[in-house]
Amino acid sequence: MEVKVLDINGKETGRTVQLSDSVFAIEPNKHAIYLDVKQYLANQRQGTHKSKERNEVTGSTRKIKKQKGTGTARAGSVKSPLFKGGGTVFGPRPRNYSFKLNKNLKRLARKSALSFKAQENNLIVVEDFNFEAPSTKGFIKVLNALGLENKKSLFVLSESNNNVYLSSRNLERTSVVTSSDLNTYGILNAGALVLAEKSVEKIVENLTK
Repeated sequence: MEVKVLDINGKETGRTVQLSDSVFAIEPNKHAIYLDVKQYLANQRQGTHKSKERNEVTGSTRKIKKQKGTGTARAGSVKSPLFKGGGTVFGPRPRNYSFKLNKNLKRLARKSALSFKAQENNLIVVEDFNFEAPSTKGFIKVLNALGLENKKSLFVLSESNNNVYLSSRNLERTSVVTSSDLNTYGILNAGALVLAEKSVEKIVENLTK
């Protein structure tokens, strides 16, 4: 699959880049995508939720009324879950939500997500660019030139570029990552995927190991 390379002004450079069919044109595996996205979201959870059970609630341990003869149910402690201010029954406890996935499955999921973007024509290749200094206005000009001002976009660079990253950091609908940090959730969450020219080769290399 050949894709035209654009410059940061949205104009064609006259060059094209060949997208590997083994990465950008496979039959998407929806279940692999589901598992990888599920793992990503699970890993974002802190798991620090906690409620106090009856042994952790502050309160007296004395028996609050006699066992028999009251005409009501037995009650042994003000910490009982039946009373206001008592402990919670089977409440949430801190836990780790992360789980493991096979590397080959994660690669398949990323290939599937990239193939979806290519099929939907939501994949753009631009020549590698840089800013002399961080400039949010400069980055907005790039978005406008590419027609992405009203779209969620994910820019994928071949290597870390601090000026480009800082220029995009204040933009709510735009993210910048390197090819090694590309993940399935990020690809699918973006309306448009913008690949720097040199990042294409690295993405193919990472996904065909």
